Amino acid sequence: MNVLVVGSGGREHCLAWKLGQSHRVSNIFCAPGNGGIARHAECVPIHAGDIKSLAEFAIARNVELTVVGPEAPLVAGISDAFTARGLRVFGPTGPAALLEGSKIFAKEFMVRYGIPTSAFEVCDDRDGAMEVIRSLKFGYPLVIKADGLAAGKGVIIARNQKEACDAVDLIMVKKAFGDAGDRIIIEQFLKGEEASIMVLSDGTHFVSLAPSQDHKSIFEGGRGPNTGGMGAFSPSPLVNQQMSDKISEEIIKPTIEGMRKEDREYCGVLYAGLMLTREGPMALEFNVRFGDPETQVVLPRMEDDLLEVLEACVNGDLAGGEISCTDRVCLSVILASAGYPGKYEKDFEIRGLRELEKKEDVLIFHAGTALAEDNYRTAGGRVVSVGVLAQDFEQAMGRAYRLVETVSFEGMQYRKDIGMKALQVKNKPRTD
Repeated sequence: MNVLVVGSGGREHCLAWKLGQSHRVSNIFCAPGNGGIARHAECVPIHAGDIKSLAEFAIARNVELTVVGPEAPLVAGISDAFTARGLRVFGPTGPAALLEGSKIFAKEFMVRYGIPTSAFEVCDDRDGAMEVIRSLKFGYPLVIKADGLAAGKGVIIARNQKEACDAVDLIMVKKAFGDAGDRIIIEQFLKGEEASIMVLSDGTHFVSLAPSQDHKSIFEGGRGPNTGGMGAFSPSPLVNQQMSDKISEEIIKPTIEGMRKEDREYCGVLYAGLMLTREGPMALEFNVRFGDPETQVVLPRMEDDLLEVLEACVNGDLAGGEISCTDRVCLSVILASAGYPGKYEKDFEIRGLRELEKKEDVLIFHAGTALAEDNYRTAGGRVVSVGVLAQDFEQAMGRAYRLVETVSFEGMQYRKDIGMKALQVKNKPRTD
């Protein structure tokens, strides 16, 4: 079978790597891919947003399944366009992808179907936003979000009124996130621990992948601006079977059913970003694709054939399925360019990756790299992830950071606390 992966980041590298383990896969194409993906797939110079050219390529190369990585082409209707041309594609339709395409739609959807989430206000202009801020309805800190797609960076936590006003001006006046900031949400800040749950759905049934935890802030301890993600680990010690069942029943199930009721049948990955509060799990947001960098720690633990599961979703016969995974933990650290998530320079040589790619239980997934004269060079904000499979989090953290120290490029930055939260939960004294 010929498979096409759409995208160019670490998530797509991991997808190509995992799909390549299926005995049924003959050829993997990735559009546009990156320097590391070229090790596992034939990279095709077609932008992920060029839906027409992607469809024509899929027809010409007899692609039997297309797996869409990033959110933008999904929101733009790539699944609808492919299906209209008789092509099989894994990813929700444009109407279903609005769950991520509009945070306002997602929050109002949660309210309609009783999905637990934070209190919020929708603001259509700057004056309305300032009125909400002055009312101090939620207290501080509060969360300000751009409505549309902002590559995971359109969320600002304001700790006082000045920061809140500055955030509104940044999003709505200075247009830091473009049209995504035409409207915003101001919402209550939830206290607790974050967790990420991804499920695969055929529109009626769903199966859960292993829980994970992302690290959004650029600096240790959750400081600094949000990024696309600076590292992740799986499983999340906070999501035991009881919690997993509660999340499925109170958040995932009503979402899948609600989408079907609204004629937005959901076939694809549903990613729920959650806050585990004292009152129970609450939904922060939904994404309509595999998370990045969560995918890079979840799929390596998956023992099933990913192709088989994705086909079951597309064919509408996921009923009774279940995902099995290893007991080992997976932890990944993102190496990023200096200046990220703001402006950064690129085209610096990356040293040390070749050696790591040969090591057992080491997972190197490229996010922003290019291959020039057989040398890897930086080509993005998030450059590469260094991950490991290990017996426990102590071993995973120790080995991952030893490996990180063997990689270098000019301006390289990374968080030094990925996995610390897992250790804190594990070592927390019992009170019962």
